Amino acid sequence: MSEMNIYEVRNYLPHRYPFLLVDRVFDVVAGKYIVAIKNVTVNEPFFNGHFPEHPVMPGVMMIEALAQAAGILAFSTMETKPDANNWFYLAGIDKARFKRVVQPGDQLQLRVEIMRQKSLLWLFSATASVGDELAVSAELMIAKGALK
Repeated sequence: MSEMNIYEVRNYLPHRYPFLLVDRVFDVVAGKYIVAIKNVTVNEPFFNGHFPEHPVMPGVMMIEALAQAAGILAFSTMETKPDANNWFYLAGIDKARFKRVVQPGDQLQLRVEIMRQKSLLWLFSATASVGDELAVSAELMIAKGALK
């Protein structure tokens, strides 16, 4: 599969409003990479408090959007979807750097690449940009598990 609309994205992520942070997948190559977007709107619940007079997307939410894209890539690579016995959890964040403020009206372009996968742990290189400007980069680790 190379492209996913929001309905297909929902098949690969257990997240729902207000925490579903991937709006569309433009390209996913199993075992390699994913390119997706998060449309940032003024209606995001976190903007009520971060910050009311100057809304800025929290860095942790940008990382979460990248982690969700990584989850879609992992499920696509495994040729499966989330269920009670098949789940991914964010297990680590390394080398995170925030380079640009993200505000309502921006489109966050997510790119995540698999660096390696060993047993239940996956390591990804992840970036999010607005246009040609890098907003955040990080290495993300997710761990496969089950709901308890």
